[in-house]
Amino acid sequence: MIRFEHVTKRYADRAGGGTDGADGPPAVDDLTFDVAEGELVTLVGPSGCGKTTTMKMVNRLVEPTSGRILLGGEDVAAVDPVRLRRTIGYVIQQVGLFPHRTVLDNTATVPALLGWKKARARERAAELLDLVGLDPGRYGHRYPEQLSGGQRQRVGVARALAADPPVLLMDEPFGAVDPVVRERLQTEFLHLQATVRKTVLLVTHDLAEAVRLGDRIAVYGQGRIEQFDTPATVLAAPANPYVADFVGADRALRRLAVTPLTEADLDPVAGPAPVGDPAPAPGPVPAPVPAPAFLPQQKGSGPLRENPAPGAPRLPLGVSLKDALAALLQDDAGLIAVHAPGDPARVLGTLTTTGVHRALRRRTAGESGTEPVGPR
Repeated sequence: MIRFEHVTKRYADRAGGGTDGADGPPAVDDLTFDVAEGELVTLVGPSGCGKTTTMKMVNRLVEPTSGRILLGGEDVAAVDPVRLRRTIGYVIQQVGLFPHRTVLDNTATVPALLGWKKARARERAAELLDLVGLDPGRYGHRYPEQLSGGQRQRVGVARALAADPPVLLMDEPFGAVDPVVRERLQTEFLHLQATVRKTVLLVTHDLAEAVRLGDRIAVYGQGRIEQFDTPATVLAAPANPYVADFVGADRALRRLAVTPLTEADLDPVAGPAPVGDPAPAPGPVPAPVPAPAFLPQQKGSGPLRENPAPGAPRLPLGVSLKDALAALLQDDAGLIAVHAPGDPARVLGTLTTTGVHRALRRRTAGESGTEPVGPR
């Protein structure tokens, strides 16, 4: 959907007296990468590394010095910039709502500019407000100053989606709100993206946000992309010392958020041996590990299908290892029951902190191309 081909942007070297905008050092240097249709790519790096410049060249708020950018196969340089921008959703940190217009009219801005009839534009605006969790009947008549920061940010997202653009550009969209609201907005945006499946370029300086939201991450150095890969791969196998330093020594902990819990990570629930099993080999036999008190004893082979006791800690298969570890640390039992997605009665096994560690090491080894060392 979006393709950069050897794109470079230079600004004027004011210190040297330059005025033509092409004699300074490159703000972005020879960028070549693709963003697939429906993919969410996060651009992450320190301030001044060129990530916002990269994004603004897509809708021609900044013009490249050389190279070209294709949108749906069409060179954006050949498209009228006003028409181009009306077909691309744009969300910024400061939101940019018109203070003299109601929330409903703010949201209907782009459809109105495209010539939609007022009733249709307002109907679309109401649909989008509802989609981002703002009741149009309650909030539509309000003005931006009557909203919280998080609510204004939601209106900004709704406005960007109002004309159903194929591409969405987001520049630090959740950076102006407090951490609790930011995390909630990130969760809501992930749910929204699962519904609308836009092609998204999202700029952030927050690695945790980039890891959580991105299908792939572009890690910027100074004007260049140092690594462009999935969050799990960037954290497990940094491409060079710069990326390793940027993602930090705690990258293994960050990987918990992007690593799903699988059935291979679980321990079986202890119970009587199934009929017909071969006798154990001679030698010392370790004491059996009893089943947790909140689980009934297993009878025969296969997963348990009875419900755990009320209030017992349990999670569905597929949650992140971060959520699983948080649940483990909040309970004294030291293990949790894991059930089939959508079927809490079908318990597949148990998870311990050792299982979390084992799962993370196995995936790290697999993505870095090495075998885990030490006990399995």
